[in-house]
Amino acid sequence: MRDGDTLDNRLKELRARFDLTQEELAQRVGVTRQTIIAIEGKRYNPSTLLAFKIAEVFDLPLEEVFWLKEKEERSSSQ
Repeated sequence: MRDGDTLDNRLKELRARFDLTQEELAQRVGVTRQTIIAIEGKRYNPSTLLAFKIAEVFDLPLEEVFWLKEKEERSSSQ
């Protein structure tokens, strides 16, 4: 991970597909709703363990839920 890179995610999309509220997802992985809100808003990067727990809820590989968004990629998409 280079300086300026961020972690992107599909949490909001996946929650909608699986019909889960932020609160329900939070309870399943053992965190607060505020933590899920912060992860969805890309203001907080989850620990590796939390990221794996979230991916497990959706029965998806980690990299289909979270991925590295490089600084250059963000600049070109703005």
